[in-house]
Amino acid sequence: MQIYTIEAILLIFLILITCAVIFCKDILSAVVIYSSFSFCAVLLYLMMGAPDVAFTEAVIGTVSTVVFVASLKKIDRWCK
Repeated sequence: MQIYTIEAILLIFLILITCAVIFCKDILSAVVIYSSFSFCAVLLYLMMGAPDVAFTEAVIGTVSTVVFVASLKKIDRWCK
């Protein structure tokens, strides 16, 4: 029964993180918050017994975060 509680908490965190990314004003902050979304998704996949999906999410989340941060060096990160 406790495993379902932890999964429910992780799902609530995913929803809150999504709302935080949507309403974030700073692009770099949105990227950092997005990486925490990926981390919570990895934890959720591991708890559900899908280590292959968790590994894929970890790789894609890491690569996309690196690409986002690298692209922020090219643009002005402050929204006007």
